[in-house]
Amino acid sequence: MPKKIANIKEILAANIRENRRKRGLTQEKLAEKADMSLHYLATLELGNNFPSGEMLEKLAKALDIQPFQLFYPSATPEGALLQLEQSIITNIEKIISNTVKQTVKQTIKEAFEDNIKCYSPKSN
Repeated sequence: MPKKIANIKEILAANIRENRRKRGLTQEKLAEKADMSLHYLATLELGNNFPSGEMLEKLAKALDIQPFQLFYPSATPEGALLQLEQSIITNIEKIISNTVKQTVKQTIKEAFEDNIKCYSPKSN
């Protein structure tokens, strides 16, 4: 049976809950910081409701994150794998980029040194 892919409400709910817990906030404290009712926050964390753009901004500000981060599927196993894959790709790209830069610098340095040798007066 194929794995169920989380829908956007489930991703949002899991990310609100995960970020709240990471910051050591209770639902009551987060609701207060985000200027919303405890009941409304609870429905968001259960995935039973979807907030307006204004409420997303309030939640993100209260959690000290960017609003788009509430939609990263990192709270799901599939999302964690996606983030890991992206991290690996980013690291490989950095390694390749640094290696290419070092190789180009070395090649230029060697060419410059060869040029200097060609035009330097020879000592007997």
